[in-house]
Amino acid sequence: MRDRLYSVHTPHNLCRSKTITVNVPGSKSITNRALLIAAMANGRSTLRGCLTSEDAEYFIRCLKDLGFHTEESSDGRLGSNITITGTGGDIPNKKAEIYVGSAGTAARFLVAMLALSDGEYTVNSSEQMKKRPMGPLIDSLRSAGADVKCLEKEGYFPLHITGAKALGQTPCHFSVNIDKSSQFLSALLIAAGTLEEKSEITVHGTHGLAYVDLTAEMMKTFGVKAEKKTYSSEIRYEFTGTDRYKATDYLVEPDMSAAAYFYAMAAVLGISVCVEGVTENMLQGDTEFLELLVKMGCTSSVSPDGGYITVKGPEDGKLKGGFTADMSAFSDQALTLAAIAPFADAPVTITGIGHIRLQECDRINAISQNLRTLGIETDEHEDSITIYPGTPCAGDIETFEDHRVAMSFALTGLRTKGIRIINPECCKKTFREYFDVLEKAVSEIENP
Repeated sequence: MRDRLYSVHTPHNLCRSKTITVNVPGSKSITNRALLIAAMANGRSTLRGCLTSEDAEYFIRCLKDLGFHTEESSDGRLGSNITITGTGGDIPNKKAEIYVGSAGTAARFLVAMLALSDGEYTVNSSEQMKKRPMGPLIDSLRSAGADVKCLEKEGYFPLHITGAKALGQTPCHFSVNIDKSSQFLSALLIAAGTLEEKSEITVHGTHGLAYVDLTAEMMKTFGVKAEKKTYSSEIRYEFTGTDRYKATDYLVEPDMSAAAYFYAMAAVLGISVCVEGVTENMLQGDTEFLELLVKMGCTSSVSPDGGYITVKGPEDGKLKGGFTADMSAFSDQALTLAAIAPFADAPVTITGIGHIRLQECDRINAISQNLRTLGIETDEHEDSITIYPGTPCAGDIETFEDHRVAMSFALTGLRTKGIRIINPECCKKTFREYFDVLEKAVSEIENP
């Protein structure tokens, strides 16, 4: 995919009386969790509406390399149906080498599963993934009895893992720090769900727990309950050791992170957008982004036919600013908000996002650097960034091979002539068809 010069040159000529309905792929977060839980279940599970992306492909390839039987078929839309034959918490291949690419969720989840097993494994990754922290999860797994060796740099991929069960250990007590990522806790929760003894996970550090709540809810659907308890200021998750994951026919929600881009499109263009399948009862924490859009002057409503959410942007295109948003619980949308914040009438501050410096790229720096390229003033701090109002100018968006940078700044281009997205192909990590879907939506609202 070539670099894209991405603009709607005349947004004032758009047809604002029409509501655009958009389809997005299945949730990345839910797909990844469902893949692992289904592999740990006893029997054949069918996961419907899964995300078809580079990350999911790496995850499925890893499961196959570990000996799990999987089948894939198209669901006729943007996703796929995946059938996995689980083996009741056992990993078929006791020795294997797997490659997780840049799939951060797959990397954390699979490492936890392998570390509690009775096998021996090598886990390799892309150079990008080698820069992302694994230390807190590694420390937790070592304390639980696994042998985890870092083959290059301590606390990072690649890893050699000898599972706790292979060493005669019976993991029961876990402790994990989630300051850098709540995925460490989700990984432990899913893996601990296979243990046959009472066990508990003690949580240290602070981070939004929306995605941990999602993990626990999905585990419950597959038959395992992780009971969350609070002791003073300490959070623990406790397992009885008697629950087992059961094979399930599971429908994956639409990806709310992907849907948010199109709701933000409604905001910047003053149009109405409905994303099929997005309802008020979504499991995903990114639904909180809709509250920010309402704060910026949009309206949100629920369709009578199906209960899908529609967002309408202010017709004059003037968004409201002057607020601070703690996005620690839905930080994937920090870039989305930053990309549309220049069109607000007052500064917008995004806080609670220090951990996104350690994702596919330093995302706070990516926001600041790209907005400065477009002539927009920012004030960057370790854990936050403030974006000031302004009129963006033409410029090249450096994506840093980060799918969310590419997708977010395409929104700025909807109101700015001459914005070019460098390396838009990086979107294949989670939403291969993103630019095609966005351009189709734009074409539907342009007046002839």
